[in-house]
Amino acid sequence: MIFSVNYLNIFRQMELKDFIENFAAQFDDTDASEIKAETVFKELDEWSSLIALSVIAMADEEYEVTLKGEDIRTSNTVEDLFNVVKSRA
Repeated sequence: MIFSVNYLNIFRQMELKDFIENFAAQFDDTDASEIKAETVFKELDEWSSLIALSVIAMADEEYEVTLKGEDIRTSNTVEDLFNVVKSRA
């Protein structure tokens, strides 16, 4: 059973890593290495309503999940947003 739990944790980390990469791809001037699970994305210099729309489109295209403005407003970190997407996938 421990193996199964560890495997699920590793799988979740791989999914989170992919989400972070997709999230980071929405930015033109922010280095992807600056964006981590714990990043408070609204504090990034490049964050704007246009980036928010790009993130909404990315969630729809990559994960077939509809994000709303409220989801972005109530999320603080990239991982918070990942958890919203994951809960609807």
